[in-house]
Amino acid sequence: MTTSAPFEREDGLTLKFTGWIVGGITWVSAAIFGLYIIAFYGGAVQIGQPERWNEHLPALFDPASPSTVIAIGVHFVAGTILLLAGPVQLIPHIRNTYPAIHRWLGRTYVGAGFISGLGGLAFILMRGTIGGLPMNIGFGLYGALMILASVETYRHAAARRLEQHRAWAIRLFALAIGSWLYRMEYGLWFALTDPIGHTKTFDGWFDIVMSFFFYVPNLIVAELLIRGRNIQTNTMWHLFCTGILTLSTVFVAIGTYFFTTQFWGPQILAWLRTQ
Repeated sequence: MTTSAPFEREDGLTLKFTGWIVGGITWVSAAIFGLYIIAFYGGAVQIGQPERWNEHLPALFDPASPSTVIAIGVHFVAGTILLLAGPVQLIPHIRNTYPAIHRWLGRTYVGAGFISGLGGLAFILMRGTIGGLPMNIGFGLYGALMILASVETYRHAAARRLEQHRAWAIRLFALAIGSWLYRMEYGLWFALTDPIGHTKTFDGWFDIVMSFFFYVPNLIVAELLIRGRNIQTNTMWHLFCTGILTLSTVFVAIGTYFFTTQFWGPQILAWLRTQ
């Protein structure tokens, strides 16, 4: 049932405010994770120990296969740019007040998204993932979607179709935070379970679910944000979207606090001390 226009406007503002909160927390958390990537993966290269890449996800670094090392390295660099530049691109004040900065940073942003997806796909095609076929499919689809979202974000911007451009930019950022969520979701699962459904070769039932779960829910939340921009939407839909975004906010806030204090923060500080 549709409600009166004043109530719809208030309901729409509540949804947008909730979206801003979850977006802001996600931006801060993703930026911290981006710094962690620089500190851990970049720091390992800096001290001449790139084999440390394999500590958290086996088989990333293989000195016998330099092409795959280059592919995943490019993926890491481009992914870090996405995590650090994404929040800036989605801030309306910067977009409206400094359009030149938004355009040039946007080109860097979509370029990084395209390269990140391409680097990940190249690694999968040349080497494959540790988890076998399910992980190859899940991660391969992720890389393909990254490339698609990057192309569509740029294509609509160039054609001045701003609503479509913003929608695809949100989708691109939702995909960009996938690597961050992958680690966060695994960490929380390990903290809460034995871990159940995980194997060292990443082919347990939980590992198979995670091959898709680290980006599919993000895209669903992104669609809620995109469609929630229409304040004429049914009130029950607004309430549902607001509830989902509120739960997302709680999850991200708890996960960010845990990982920043226990893992990311100490690694970043240790790296900074060596600079």
